[in-house]
Amino acid sequence: MAKTFLCLDFGAFTVKAAEFEPNEMGSLRLVNYGLRTLGPEGFKEERDELVLSTVKELIAEAEFKATEINVCAPGFQVFSKFVKLPSVDASKVNQIIQFEAQQNVPFPLDEVVWDYQILGTTPNDELEVLLVAIRNEVVESIFGIGEGAGLELHLVDVSSAALANSYRFNYGDAEGCVMLLDIGAKSSNLLFFEQGRVFSRGINIGANSITQDFAAESKLDWDEAERLKIEEGFVSLGGAYEEPDNPNQALISKIARQVMTRLHIQMNQTIQFYRGQQGGSPPEKLYLAGGASLLPYTAQFFAEKLNVPVDYFNPFRNIQIDEEINLEEIAKVAHTFGEVVGLGIRNLAQCPVDLNLMPVSHIRRQQLNSKRIYFFAAVVCIALAVVSFGFYAEWVGGQASKLTAELKTKFEPLDRDSKKLQGVQGQYASTESEANQYVQLFATKTRWAQLMRQIQLTLLGMQTNHGVKVDPSIMSTNPVIARVWIEKLTATAAPSVEGFGFGRDEEGGMDEDMEQEQSLASMIGVLQGDMGATIEVPPPGSEKVGFLNLTCKALNLMRFSPSANTEFGFSLQKAFQTNDLFMDSETGLVGSMEMVTPTNSTYRFNIILRLQEDLVVN
Repeated sequence: MAKTFLCLDFGAFTVKAAEFEPNEMGSLRLVNYGLRTLGPEGFKEERDELVLSTVKELIAEAEFKATEINVCAPGFQVFSKFVKLPSVDASKVNQIIQFEAQQNVPFPLDEVVWDYQILGTTPNDELEVLLVAIRNEVVESIFGIGEGAGLELHLVDVSSAALANSYRFNYGDAEGCVMLLDIGAKSSNLLFFEQGRVFSRGINIGANSITQDFAAESKLDWDEAERLKIEEGFVSLGGAYEEPDNPNQALISKIARQVMTRLHIQMNQTIQFYRGQQGGSPPEKLYLAGGASLLPYTAQFFAEKLNVPVDYFNPFRNIQIDEEINLEEIAKVAHTFGEVVGLGIRNLAQCPVDLNLMPVSHIRRQQLNSKRIYFFAAVVCIALAVVSFGFYAEWVGGQASKLTAELKTKFEPLDRDSKKLQGVQGQYASTESEANQYVQLFATKTRWAQLMRQIQLTLLGMQTNHGVKVDPSIMSTNPVIARVWIEKLTATAAPSVEGFGFGRDEEGGMDEDMEQEQSLASMIGVLQGDMGATIEVPPPGSEKVGFLNLTCKALNLMRFSPSANTEFGFSLQKAFQTNDLFMDSETGLVGSMEMVTPTNSTYRFNIILRLQEDLVVN
């Protein structure tokens, strides 16, 4: 039987849980499920103890077996925003998104856990990116609840992303523009799906508004108002329809229509934004989800207002249901499990929206714990190998001692002569090797000096002739001064990467949008040069040196513009290509430039120089 796992949705009013296992068809099987309400205390910010006790009660009542969990954070505690970015080179995407996060997330980035997902491109070739963030203390409280309930947390998702994955998994064959409205207790999520694209918006209107307004006007406490809303409430259709004789029903239906009307106004504004700013099409269908969506006549209300077909979202459409689960009972609450199913799908494969708001420290700790058993097994194997080798070595040693004793008397004279000859041969080889090294150094000393001098002059010239353009938004009267030095220089007979693939424009210069994917190989034979860098040359026996591989370190210039470091690297590359000592066609940047933030002092990059003439070593 496959290992099961648990998915939890910490809503504002309800905690929902489902236990899944992968099935033989590559999908999921629902093994068990459960849900419990939190009551009005669930809407408060200080609710950790209430949620923990509710989770414990739910686990005990449903008798869940799994201990590994995926969690969906409450929507009202998550910041999310869709942003558009210009089409740029892949190497600059992370840097630009980091900048956008700093501008859009309403908290300092060191106070939140944040993630992003590139959802696709617009007709104008702009990148559509979803940014999500959650305060550190909220994530820590989620971890505290999980650990308090004896559960191991593997993933923290957000409601809009989980709903998107759940819809794609169950309705991936739908055509045209489709809306999904999830009406929660405190807030609602409105999602658009069209031709592989997804767009969502959170709306701060939920079913709790109906309960609060009804309780205030009827002078009832919250619990009684909620009970009457569930048992007797419906959405008034207005117009010529008669009001019910029951005064509570009449009041609830009137208030429910007012709240749904406010929600409809927000939906209309979002539809206009989606069509105008996102280039979307008019919605052709609406799916309803969430606990408040089952209030009678909700579907008829939105069908009349939006003039589109309305249906209820079934997150279990492509999920296998265990035969022991009562289908009639789960059908009553299936519409509320969209986020839970979306969490479960994350364990199957790569999803359209793949976010995880787990802190890096917790991810690393999980990875280490998952490998602990392999460490123990390796230690045991090494110990057994050492013991076995010890016994074997002892036996071999005994046999060798016997044979040595027998042959010693016969070959003792020859052994003495052999040792003398080996000593003389070793002295000769050592002297010959040392002499060859001196010959090589004297033969190339002037050429090495010239190369080192030209490299030094080129680096000094880059202090001011660096080609860095200052961002006009940065007010600075001081000139840009660059600094670069070599950390390591490796001399090789052949290039240490296969092919160069440098991009060139029509004038023969380097195309700044090209990024090299090669990395320098490790070399042998190390000397310490007087330039402050480690210099590696081929050992005696090599025929020639044709390439110099440099590992450079430079001052971080990103305070002048986001692309300053890249511009400086290409300027240095061009300076070496135009130097008469190097061949421009095989000289240039290699590997990936170290990605840093403006707060870093320095960054590294690699460059390879092709000598015009090979240096003959011997």
